[in-house]
Amino acid sequence: MKPSLAKGTRDFSAEEVYRRKFITNILQTNFELFGFQPLETPSFENLSTLTGKYGEEGDRLIFKILNSGDYASKTKDEDWSTKNSQKLISQISEKALRYDLTVPFARYVAMNHGQMTFPFKRYQIQPVWRADRPQKGRFREFYQCDADVVGSKSLWQEVELVQLYLKSFSELKIPVTIHLNNRKILSGLAELAGISDQLIDFTVALDKLHKVGKEGVVKELLAKNIAQESIEKLDFLFSQSNNALENVLQLKEKFQSNEIGTSGVEELEFVLKTCLELGVSEESLKFDITLARGLDYYTGAIFEVKANNVAMGSIGGGGRYDNLTEVFGVKNIPGIGISFGLDRIYLVMEELQLFPQDSVKTVSYLFANYGEKESFAAMKVIAQLRAKGISAELYPEDAKLKKQFTYAEKKGIPNLVFYGEQEISEGKITVKNLKTGEQITQGTEEFLA
Repeated sequence: MKPSLAKGTRDFSAEEVYRRKFITNILQTNFELFGFQPLETPSFENLSTLTGKYGEEGDRLIFKILNSGDYASKTKDEDWSTKNSQKLISQISEKALRYDLTVPFARYVAMNHGQMTFPFKRYQIQPVWRADRPQKGRFREFYQCDADVVGSKSLWQEVELVQLYLKSFSELKIPVTIHLNNRKILSGLAELAGISDQLIDFTVALDKLHKVGKEGVVKELLAKNIAQESIEKLDFLFSQSNNALENVLQLKEKFQSNEIGTSGVEELEFVLKTCLELGVSEESLKFDITLARGLDYYTGAIFEVKANNVAMGSIGGGGRYDNLTEVFGVKNIPGIGISFGLDRIYLVMEELQLFPQDSVKTVSYLFANYGEKESFAAMKVIAQLRAKGISAELYPEDAKLKKQFTYAEKKGIPNLVFYGEQEISEGKITVKNLKTGEQITQGTEEFLA
């Protein structure tokens, strides 16, 4: 059988792994600088933990795990014969691969809140899985790098997360724009149009504006039985200026008698004004009134990060979710979090050629193999180099030097070490720099100093 990869998954070469580590090392350093601590959760959860947290579309994309053993024997004949997939799922699957890191984190908080110090700040860098249609920048298995704070409603958390985003992307040298909105504003808009009972349909459609355009959004809204009259009341959404604060203030007027909409505007106004006063550039922040993120659990601020001048979806996103732990029976634990999309960040950095040359590690020294006796002596020197934190390896076979040269060049090893019978007897060592062609012979002790 010809080997193949499952769609939406990838193998990573050494170069790719090093570059991914370059990104995560910067993120991890910044997470810890901002006071976040690491957490890891299992790759799979109870299906009931995940279902109903991401909306109808999200639920469809959860990878279900079949129960062990003869799972079909426990199904009802009626459901099996009628192919009732919704009823069959609960009978044949109790577990699922995690869809994101936020819901498992909420489950963790609900289980451990009695032993936690609030506000509790955690970061998590782990893979997640979605049964999505694979395309550029969209995979079925990918990593998320999350930072969340629970136990505080303070808007200073929103300000800090904006700073965390900008500091991290600045160090990765990716020029970005952070798009902001507030779920309360979206609720206010739905109220304004008289479609509060269809809030989810409205926000899911609106969130697709950048992908399908105004026509596509209107078409989906009409398909969801939202009246043309209501859609016309929201027409101003499709023509926003580039000034974030100006757009917020204009919206304030429309929400004069709308309590939830006004609350959202005031929260967003505080975040924008404070960030600007703290030195964040106007170009870095954009109030995006159509931003909805498409997830049911957001209750306040919503973030989405886009790389400038690159044809790529969002490379980061998140928001406030003040009710998430309630579904696990624990109330009054507000939360807010952001995520960095490692895989898309990698693609952007690759396209813009932003990876530094030293992000990929190579072995510093390759010792040529002259035979068993010389190899034994070389291994002693190699052990001393490694003890000093210097990478080195011995070519495993007593092959022609040309073959050993080729191996070093292909692996990008800069130095080939000759430690043959003559060098050993004289207590010397010869090193050839394969980039410059320079060759130096020196005492073994001097080489190891």
